[in-house]
Amino acid sequence: MTTTVAPQPNAAAPGPVHKQRGRFADKAGLRIGERFASPGRIGAIVALVILAVFWLLPFLWAVATSFKTETSAAATPVSWLPPDGFTTEAYANVLREGNIPLWTWNSLITATAITLITLAVTALAAYAFSRLDFTGRRWLFWAIIASIIIPPQVLIVPLFYEMLTLNLVDTYWAVILPQVVHPAMVFILKKFFDQIPVELEDAARIDGAGRLRVFWSIVLPLSRPIMAAVAIFVFIAAWNNFLWPFIATSDASLMTLPVGLQTVKSAYGLQYAQVMASAVLAALPLVVVFLFFQRQIIKGFATTGFGGQ
Repeated sequence: MTTTVAPQPNAAAPGPVHKQRGRFADKAGLRIGERFASPGRIGAIVALVILAVFWLLPFLWAVATSFKTETSAAATPVSWLPPDGFTTEAYANVLREGNIPLWTWNSLITATAITLITLAVTALAAYAFSRLDFTGRRWLFWAIIASIIIPPQVLIVPLFYEMLTLNLVDTYWAVILPQVVHPAMVFILKKFFDQIPVELEDAARIDGAGRLRVFWSIVLPLSRPIMAAVAIFVFIAAWNNFLWPFIATSDASLMTLPVGLQTVKSAYGLQYAQVMASAVLAALPLVVVFLFFQRQIIKGFATTGFGGQ
């Protein structure tokens, strides 16, 4: 009597399903490789690298010059590497002749206050334009948008006269209040609020929530990305602002960092290494901010449409 043993399927051998999955994976890999290796993408990457290098050159030149002696910084022909070696003499002069910690603290106070007040004012205004129906809403909104094209320099004299009338010159408020008006941020936030479904707010109002409660509990939590982007843009602009703080303050104890660094001058005229050291010190806090919040900054550019999307 003969016993027939059925052959056991080989688990290690790939079946038809495994072969199909392998073919699909290979095709997907080829498509991804072709997309990343396409001539258009390679050309775009090369162009971006070239633009990044051109953008970094002035900053790298400022950093290199700040570590030179004044003789090397003014020597011709110019060179990246100083013949007599690098030195921190320019930084020592700036730190010795100026009050960097106090000016940095003033910049931090004013920039933070400007950012917080701007967020409150622009968010409430944008929400009103997005959700409330009142007489003259369209004309008022377009008037705010049209004010974007007004150069800030035109408003310096009336703003200074206003601060002088209110007795606020040489105070923190003189630096803060004129910088909390940002029409562009009202436009950006209004366009974002328009995309939030109205049904969410209607459901909250059915439950008894008022307009401000809906704004605080529904709209703001959904708007965290755009609010973070606006906060970053406003903070950077307030930190870098030189003209208005220079006009509004004459007391050295109230000067912001960009204004204070400009007062550090040598008795021997223009010192190039010292000027570059001052520029690097003023930009250093923003570089640190970017390193910590680069993801939010990039997301902010994409969210607001500044990134070409």
